[in-house]
This record gives sequence, structure tokens and C-alpha cells, in this order.
Amino acid sequence: MAPSVNAVEVYDDGKNNLTIGGFIDARIIHTQGQTEIVNGASRISFDFSRKLKDQWSALALLEWGVNPVGSSDIIYNNRFESIQDEFLYNRLGYIGIAHEKYGQVTIGKQWGAWYDVVYSTNYSLVWDGNAAGVYTYNKDDGAINGTGRGDKLLQYRNTFGDFSIATQVQFKNNDFYTCDIEAISEAACQTLWESGSDLAQQVEFNSTYGAAVTYSVSDDLKLTAGFNRGELTVNYAAGRIQSVNDFIYGAGVTWGNFNNDGLYFAANINKNENHDTDNLGRLIKDAIGVESLLSYKFDNDIRTFIAYNLYDAGTDYVIQPNFNADPNDNFKRQFTVLGFHYLFDEDTIFYIEARKDFSDFSSADKEQEYQMGLSEDDGIAFGFHYTL
Repeated sequence: MAPSVNAVEVYDDGKNNLTIGGFIDARIIHTQGQTEIVNGASRISFDFSRKLKDQWSALALLEWGVNPVGSSDIIYNNRFESIQDEFLYNRLGYIGIAHEKYGQVTIGKQWGAWYDVVYSTNYSLVWDGNAAGVYTYNKDDGAINGTGRGDKLLQYRNTFGDFSIATQVQFKNNDFYTCDIEAISEAACQTLWESGSDLAQQVEFNSTYGAAVTYSVSDDLKLTAGFNRGELTVNYAAGRIQSVNDFIYGAGVTWGNFNNDGLYFAANINKNENHDTDNLGRLIKDAIGVESLLSYKFDNDIRTFIAYNLYDAGTDYVIQPNFNADPNDNFKRQFTVLGFHYLFDEDTIFYIEARKDFSDFSSADKEQEYQMGLSEDDGIAFGFHYTL
């Protein structure tokens, strides 16, 4: 199962248990010609459990993102720093029941089953992966389609010997409006759609479902596979209706433990359709994503790693009609991250991480090409990561 944040037990009366977890991360980052002090996705979580009869237990978790350094308007290449202005904002929240034999059922906002397939490459503290189909819709948290911190999930998990499974359904009904006009509000876009403009569309994104399986070949070697599927219905003002599937599937391999001394390696690959957007917010018809990470932790408390990410949609990737789309636009997000971590102890880390970008967003429209590349750039950051 996907790893959770470290936690400290603060209460246990033999029946009820409460642990508090999370971390505070602050960093200095230089990218896109700017240098700033920013928040590193700091968070705090409260994990509750209660023993019930017949080996059943009840559980609940609440996790909030915390912004200890104040809001920042720098444009990032990845969702490594929340754009929320609030000091506290919701990241996770679910409730459920569990049994050692029959498994665990949870309801709420939680990590999707798809994250089980690809989480093992997501260990860079600054530039975590953005090719595995987790942080969808232009680097958001994957809430809409349930592959990241999915909203409104009903999820089942269990372990059978060396196999762990996760299945889920996302019960929701989302209607929103999109317009082929730059910098337009949703309200204005809705007005255009209601007036019959061919520049506006109404999108219905309803329930999704997915599953993942993990096979522990040995203590070191793990294999993962899974999928996630949903459907979007696009209603055009002229009366035409278009339905497309949001579908992602793939597999991963992991060797070792990132926190242990010695070698660690992880890689995953996915194929996806109508699952994510480009840097201008246009839906991508199909793409291939690859993430890999190679790390070595020395016995002197130094950990180094290199990560490679590729999200390649090629040309002719924009679902039509998009009236501002060049049919020959190319979308290839590609970058490498080098990292150096010094562990004062396992919960207190000083780090330096640098990103080199090799992306290709070529287009006949040079302004559009420039806008596409704004959120992808080289960068370097150093900071402190303090686990509660």
C-alpha cells in the first residue's frame, strides 16, 4: 500500500488511539529568473482509530496543508508548493472500517488506487514527478479523476499473502464550462455558452473507477499495475454532444527502500487518454508517461538521487474543436532532477535539488509556444524538511 506520513502517538486508552503526523518544509528556490522563500507542501494530519468487536476497527484521518511562509505568486513547474492563500487547506479526509482478514473500506478524500502503481518514483522533495498521471489537469492534485488525492472516493483495500489490492469508485457529479478564450472567468464562459457561442462548451465529468495490485516478489522487489477510468461528456452550444473516455493504465517496478541504506530504484510507465491537460489547459487526446528514480543512501547519512520524467503527447494531441489550437503543436514535458539529502536523523533533512529541463513545446504560434514553456524551467532549491 502507498506509504503514509510518519506519525507520533499522543493518546491510547486501549480502545481509542490518536496519532499526529505531518511535516514542515521551507525552501529557497531559484527558477524562472526569480528567487524566493516558499512552502514545501507542509502538512499536519490527525489519524484516529477505535477497536470494535470481532477484530473490527474504525478509522478516520484528517490532513490539512499548512503554509508557514505565507502566500507566493511565483509560477512553478510542478505542484510541489500549494497555491492556496489560506494558512490551512484540505488535503485528505476520510472515514472507514478495517478487519485483518476482510480488508479495509474507506469513504472520503484519499489517495487513489492509481497512486499505488506509481508512488515509488515520487520522492524528490522539490520537483516530484509530473508524468505518472497523478497530478492531473495541469499539475493539480488529481482530485477530479481520482488518481491523486481523489475527491469523494469509496475505496476497498486488502492483502492476500504477497499480493495487495486496491479498488475504488468515485461517486460525484461535476459540471463546468470551458471557453477557447484566454483569461476568461467561468461565469463569463457560462454566459457565452448560454448565448450559443461556438467558443464555449459545457463539460460533464461524473463518476470514475479504478484498481491496482502490488506483488511483493521479495523484501526488495515489488511489481505494481493498475488503471483508472472515467468519462467526459462535452456539450457544444450548437447542440452537438461528444463523449470521451478518461483512461490511464500502466505498471511499475521498485527495488529496495528509499529510506534505507544502499541502492534504491523505481520506474513506471503509463498510457493515458483524455486524462490530463497541457500547460494551456487543453485536453490531451493521448500520451505516454515515464518516471524513474535511482538513489543511493550512504552510511554517513548522505543520500543522493537522480530522477528522469517524460510525458510525451507528440503532435496533433489537442482534442478538437479548439479554435486557438495549432494542429502541429508538440507537447513533450521532459526533465531530470539531481538531489542531495543530508539526514541529521531520519526526520530532519537538509537538501539541495536541481532540475534540468529538456521539454519541447514547439508550435507555429510562437506566443503560444512561449506560454507553454513558462511553467517548465531549470531550477535549484535548498531547504529543510522537518517531520513531526
